[in-house]
Amino acid sequence: MTSSVAIITGASQGIGQATAVRLARDFSGLALVARNRTNLEQTAALVHGAGAEPLVIDADLSQAASAQEVVGQTLARFGRIDALLNIAGAVPQIDLFEMNDAQWDSGLALKLHGARRLTICAWPALRQAKGSVVLMSGNSAVFPKAPYAAVGTINAAIVALAKAFADRGIEDGIQVNSVLPGPVMTGRRQSYLQHWAPLHGVSVAEAVERFPKEAGIARYGSPDEIAELMAFLVSPGARWLTGSTLRMDGGEVKSI
Repeated sequence: MTSSVAIITGASQGIGQATAVRLARDFSGLALVARNRTNLEQTAALVHGAGAEPLVIDADLSQAASAQEVVGQTLARFGRIDALLNIAGAVPQIDLFEMNDAQWDSGLALKLHGARRLTICAWPALRQAKGSVVLMSGNSAVFPKAPYAAVGTINAAIVALAKAFADRGIEDGIQVNSVLPGPVMTGRRQSYLQHWAPLHGVSVAEAVERFPKEAGIARYGSPDEIAELMAFLVSPGARWLTGSTLRMDGGEVKSI
């Protein structure tokens, strides 16, 4: 049996990968979950190099059966679950009046329902370990916009879901929080800017410089910075922190 174990979804890239590498310093076993096995193997090598034992699970969490598969494999390998970090899930950035039902369902299936199902399946093991859960939302939850309405709507639902889990967690000894990152420079954002820039007659470098200014921040955040916050939330020092929504956005949200 491994002494401390975390499940990290979305671990193949971006914030998920950075969180996995950071948690390798604090946990002895990490279950790495995503759809892209090739990228997961790369994360696993980084985790092993940082001192933790990785378990690669290539699973599509938008499929209902995947949650039990992830929990079952993790318990079979490590014998326990101390933390669950739900990071997987990209929501289409499509205008409110253009996004169809299938696109709404796709965004909900992975980011909201995937996290909900996995948290429920892992709950008995987390209760036994007096563990921790983090659900990744985004700061669009507090200022939804029509051009990417689904992003804000689903992120707001995740905040509410985390609060509901936290309410039950008080009784069961499980802490649950949500995190709202602002603009973070990930591979996905780089790809978006590479697509956006020529459509608006600017270079990619100009687009990279323009976006933070328009957002009212000094710079983009990095995946490593969000990973540090995630690591704190599942650390002993954060045990009394539950039912909270933590926004890390470089000051993008100006309201209270």
